[in-house]
Amino acid sequence: MSSNLKKTNAARLLDSLKIPYQLIPYEVDETELGAQHVADQLHEDIQQVFKTLVLHGDRSGHFVCVIPGAEEVDLKKAAKVSGNKKCDLIPLKELLPLTGYIRGGCSPIGMKKAFPTYLHETAIQFEHIYVSAGVRGLQFQITPQHLIQASHATVCSLTAE
Repeated sequence: MSSNLKKTNAARLLDSLKIPYQLIPYEVDETELGAQHVADQLHEDIQQVFKTLVLHGDRSGHFVCVIPGAEEVDLKKAAKVSGNKKCDLIPLKELLPLTGYIRGGCSPIGMKKAFPTYLHETAIQFEHIYVSAGVRGLQFQITPQHLIQASHATVCSLTAE
């Protein structure tokens, strides 16, 4: 890791768990916080760049879905796997107080509180995937198995077929 990259809380957590990862910086565009911009900057397939979404279920409360960047979460599937009848994405204004992260920099690792986490099943077909390292402009390159280990994620289908 290059010395000019500041370790995020998520990176320190992975270090404490002795989980290997690489921090990969990219150029932030405040007008384009989507995963496609990240994939373009990293010169990687959008299917390997995962975004972290925080949802609220009517039974379980908050939970996290990590899905491929170009996909949309299927709320019915997300509700079912998380033990809810229905769920919705949380309002953007709740993201920082709830997780400690901002839009475009929300990592599935190291949130203020550990929430049940669900990883879309396509992740496991890749040698490594990318997820936010906890700040805009920085991604983790991590194996799906290590992400599952760090976030205690359940692998399942979360997007429309």
